[in-house]
Amino acid sequence: MYRYAGDMSTIGRPRSEAARQAVLEAVDDLLVEQGYAGVTMKGIAERAGVGRQTVYRWWSTTAEILLEACIGDARDELRTAPQPDARREIHGYLRLLEAFLLHSHAGLAYRALLGETQHDTVVRELLADADILAPSARACLERVGTHLEVELTEELHVAELVGPVVYGVLSMGAAPDLHSLADHLLAAWTPTRG
Repeated sequence: MYRYAGDMSTIGRPRSEAARQAVLEAVDDLLVEQGYAGVTMKGIAERAGVGRQTVYRWWSTTAEILLEACIGDARDELRTAPQPDARREIHGYLRLLEAFLLHSHAGLAYRALLGETQHDTVVRELLADADILAPSARACLERVGTHLEVELTEELHVAELVGPVVYGVLSMGAAPDLHSLADHLLAAWTPTRG
């Protein structure tokens, strides 16, 4: 079973950061131009201007390269500034998530990887080991919980936050009404005072 270890630059020879960045940009470009099925290790190496042996030294599959490209971009694109109340926290995060999934190259890569998990167990294990959305969702939930004075630390809370948006984008090509979703989540997570 493959276990993604994040930055693999400590394995084997050290990476050339310029070559690494060229490969990550190449995989993004090829995915946008040709779709997941058209992305090959040979094509990535040619687009990046590096030898195939360089690519294979650091990554075993195109999915690993896409994942690495996705992780850093998702971390940056899904970072939200603290908001003055729970509703703005939720809505702000949902807007970023929608934009990431619909308009970002990293979001396109993530959606392609999600699709591959349906029939490729290696990709499924890869994504299970490196959840792309959970870190940003947990950061949002921590701030929402502070506003509400509740703990929102369960995996169920992460699924409740990101699930409707991911489902909407994958099945209908659009996120649900984010204001309504934020209100629904807020109502579900607000402790009842008795």
